[in-house]
Amino acid sequence: MGSRVFYGWVVVAAAFAVCFVGFGCAYTFSAFVPALQRDFAASRGSVSLVFSLAGFLYFALGVVSGPLADRWGARRLAMLGMLLVGAGLALAGVARSLHAVYAAYGLGVGLGIGCAYVPALGAVQRWFVTRRGVASGLAVSGIGVGTLVMPPLATALIDALGWRGAYLALGCGAAVAGIGMAALIADDPVDKDMGPARVHAGMLLREAVRSRQFALLYAACLVCSFGVFVPFVHLVPYALDHGIGQKDAAYLLGSIGIGSTLGRFFLGGLADRVGRLAFLLAMFAGMAAALAVWAVSTGFLALAGFALLFGLFYGGWVAIMPPVVTDLFGNRQVGSIIGVLYTSVAVGTLLGPTAAGYLFDASGSYTVPIVASVAVNVAAAGIAALVGRPA
Repeated sequence: MGSRVFYGWVVVAAAFAVCFVGFGCAYTFSAFVPALQRDFAASRGSVSLVFSLAGFLYFALGVVSGPLADRWGARRLAMLGMLLVGAGLALAGVARSLHAVYAAYGLGVGLGIGCAYVPALGAVQRWFVTRRGVASGLAVSGIGVGTLVMPPLATALIDALGWRGAYLALGCGAAVAGIGMAALIADDPVDKDMGPARVHAGMLLREAVRSRQFALLYAACLVCSFGVFVPFVHLVPYALDHGIGQKDAAYLLGSIGIGSTLGRFFLGGLADRVGRLAFLLAMFAGMAAALAVWAVSTGFLALAGFALLFGLFYGGWVAIMPPVVTDLFGNRQVGSIIGVLYTSVAVGTLLGPTAAGYLFDASGSYTVPIVASVAVNVAAAGIAALVGRPA
C-alpha cells in the first residue's frame, strides 16, 4: 500500500465489508419468515425467536470478543466470525426442524457477527482522532448497504432456488467475501510501520463500567433496543398482512437500508461538528418519531417513508455509539468497553422482536408492539440527556 493512502481508510473499508456481510445476511431473515412458518407449521412468535437468538448472541458476545481483540488483534477474530456466519447460513439451509434452524442460524450467524463486529469497530477507533465520527460512520454504513442489498437478493434467491438453496448460496458468498476482506484489518498504525504506536489513553474496563456515565449509556441502549429491532423482523410480515406483495415488502426492508446508509454516511460527520452526545439524544428521539409513523401506516408509500426515516436515525445511532464510548472513556480498552455496552443491546434484541411476534399471535395486530417501541425510544432519549459531557 503506497504512502499516499492512509491505511486507516483500508481498515474502514474492511470493517465496512464485515458489517455488510454479517448484518446484511442477518437482516435477510424477514424475507425467510413466511417460508419458515409454512414449512415448519410454526407461529410467527416462534419463528421470530430465530432472529432474536442470533441478535442476542452477536451483541452479547462483544463482551468476550472485545477484550480478546484488545489482546490478540481484531483480524483473527473478524476472519473467524465471517467463517461462522457462512457456516451458520449454509447449515440453516439443510435444517430439518425449526430447532435445527435455531442452532444453525442462531448460533452460526450470532456467534459469527459477535466475533467480528466489535473487534472491527474497535480497530477503526484506534486509527482516527478528529475524524473518528466520519470513519466510524463509513465503517458501519456497511450494515445499511447490506440491509439495502441483501433482502431483495435473498428474495430473488428464494424465488430461484427455494429458501434452502438461498441459505446455502448466501453462506458460501458470506464466507468467501467476508474472510477475504477481514484479512485487511490492522489494529494500529504501528502494525503497518506507519510511525510509533499511539498512546492509548483513558479508563480501564473496570473503571469505565463503574462510572455513572456508563450506567446511563447502558440503560439508554437497553431500553431503546427493545423496540429498535422489531421492524427488521416484522416489517415484511406486517406489509404482507396489509396486502403488499412479497417483493415490494422486501423492498421496504431495503428502504431501511437506504436510510441507514444515508444516516451512517452523512450524519457521522455532522455529529463531529454538533457534538456527539447531543447527536445521540437526537437519534433516539428520531427513531421514536419514525416508529410513530409506522403505527399509522398501511400502504406501500407510507411504509416506505417510515422505512427511510427509521433507517436514517437507526443508522445514525449505530454510527455514533463507538465514537461516544471513545470520547467518554478513551481508547485504552475501547474494544472491551464497547463489548460490555453492547450486552445491553443483546438483551433488547432477544426480547423485543420475539415479544412483538407473540403479541401479534395473541391479538392479530402489531399496534401494541409498535406503540411500545415508540415509548422505549422516548425513554432512551430522556436517559441519554443525563449522560453529560466527557471528562
